[in-house]
Formats: sequence, structure tokens, C-alpha cells
Amino acid sequence: KIIILNQDRKKNKQMKIDAKLVMELRQKTGAGMMDCKKALLESNGSLENAIDHLRKTGITKAEKKGTRQTKEGLIYSYIHAGGRLGVMIEVNCETDFVAKGDAFTALVQNLASEISTKAPADLDAFLASDSSNASGSVQDYVTESIASIKENISVRRFAHYNLDGKPGLLSSYIHTGGKIGVLIELSVTNEATASKPEVKQLAKDLCMQIASAAAEYIQTEDIPADVRAEEKRIEMGKEDIQSKPEEVREKIVEGRVAKLLSQRVLLEQAFIKDPAQTVAELLKEQSGAMGDTITVARFQRYVLGEGIEKKQENFAEEVMAQLK
Repeated sequence: KIIILNQDRKKNKQMKIDAKLVMELRQKTGAGMMDCKKALLESNGSLENAIDHLRKTGITKAEKKGTRQTKEGLIYSYIHAGGRLGVMIEVNCETDFVAKGDAFTALVQNLASEISTKAPADLDAFLASDSSNASGSVQDYVTESIASIKENISVRRFAHYNLDGKPGLLSSYIHTGGKIGVLIELSVTNEATASKPEVKQLAKDLCMQIASAAAEYIQTEDIPADVRAEEKRIEMGKEDIQSKPEEVREKIVEGRVAKLLSQRVLLEQAFIKDPAQTVAELLKEQSGAMGDTITVARFQRYVLGEGIEKKQENFAEEVMAQLK
């Protein structure tokens, strides 16, 4: 049996694979040139078997990459024609180099397109749904992309907005490089207002406002009680407050907390294009000019890798571990 196996290996080494077949396999799978050639050799020149071989070995490699940290990546948005349906998604990978590549960008765009048509309830439901870009589920599609791109990839989160017949407008802004993204919904009373150029510009301006000023809430009433309590606890523990008379501490802290939280409230922020007026004043002004009532219904702001603690890599130890 050993002799036959050695003869088979020798035969494979001597087999000549047509370069056109290698290129066809590469175009179908996205695998590297040498991987395609090796797969064809292992499959005795059968394109179909080579595809199956690459898929199996690729998934195995992808599973091994699944534990690697993904802090880089891309935030991408898609607004359907008419501005009534919008999607924003964050997909992470290991390196900025891959994040800027065409293959990864295409993956993110395809995933956003799938979300826009499916409107999944949550991330788990989306990943478990049938993929329109590959055989199997969306997670299978991501796994195959890991094998092709050769880095760990994870779909972290997405937002899906649909006006569902309500008068309004959706808009988005993605900062250069896809590091920060904003998706916003404006509400109006008359549908005709949403199509006016001034209102579309207002939506874009507010997206940039949220991106640059890091707004978290629309109005003060939206701030959760536990957030207020935590800010109060932090301020109460500061040395300068402890040195104040007990009877005035509460009042000072309340003023500080109110000021701190107002910086995170969109309507109370100074407008980036005209700091002399607040966003609330801007909306009132634009509503008067349009003869309508324009309000911010909701928004979502993503920062790439936000909340993911980046591991401190020891490259010398990593190399030694690989050698072992």
C-alpha cells in the first residue's frame, strides 16, 4: 500500500495542469494560485472535485482563524432609492490592509444588500438565514470568505431602518475610511417636504453633526436613569466636591451632571456649521422655512471596533509558538 501511495504522489507531481484551468478555478473560488494548482493536482485535474477540495480545506483553515481578534474592518451604509429604507453594518477583520481590499469591501456590500431585503430581527437570525451570495447560510458565506481572504472576519452589528409608509427621510454618513458611520431618520408631516433639497441637506448635516460631536441621545428625556446615576456617583467622588460643604454638594453635582450629559444630547449640541445656534434651534428654523414640522425620529452611530479591547501582541513569542 505504501508503494502504491508513493506512485500516486509521483504521478501527481508529474501531471501537468493547464494554466487556464488554474485561472478558472481561481475565478470561481477566489483561492490563491498555488492553492488552486495543488487542489487540481489532488483532484486529478477535475475542476468540480478541486472546488470541493478547496471548500473543505478552506473551511478547516477558516475555523482555525476563528479565534483571532478582529478589531479592524469597515462600516458601510446603504440607502435605497427614495430614502425610505436604509442599512448600516459593521464587519470586522484582522488588519487594515484587508479592510481596504476589494474582496472584503464586496463582502460587506453584499451583506448590507441582504439585510436590506430580508430585514432580519437580529444578528443571529441574519447569520442563520439562507445566503443569496453562496450556498448555505449567511454564516457559511462569511466562513467561505474567511478561507478566501485568509483572515478572521466577523459581522458585528447592523441597523435596519424602514419608514413603513410614514412620511420622512433616511440618510447616512460614512467618514473617510469607514471608521465612523451614522444612519438617521427624519420625520415630517407632509411627504412632499422629505423630497426637498433643503431637507435632504439638513439630514446630511445632522449625520455629520452626530458623527463629529458623538451624540448619543436625541433629547434629555431619552437619557436612562442609570446613566444619570453613574455620572452623579463619579462626580460625587471627586476630591474637589468632597472639600465642599455637604449642603451644597448636591446642587453643584447636579449642575455638573446636567452640563456633561447635555454634550451627549443631539438637540442641545451647538450646530457644527453655526455654533451660535443649537440643533434644536436649527430644526425649528428649518421647520418654519419648510412650513412643516421636522423632527429627528432616531439615529444610530457606529465607531469601528468600539468597545473591543485590542490585544497586546508579543511578536517574538508568537513566532516561537508557530515554530514549535
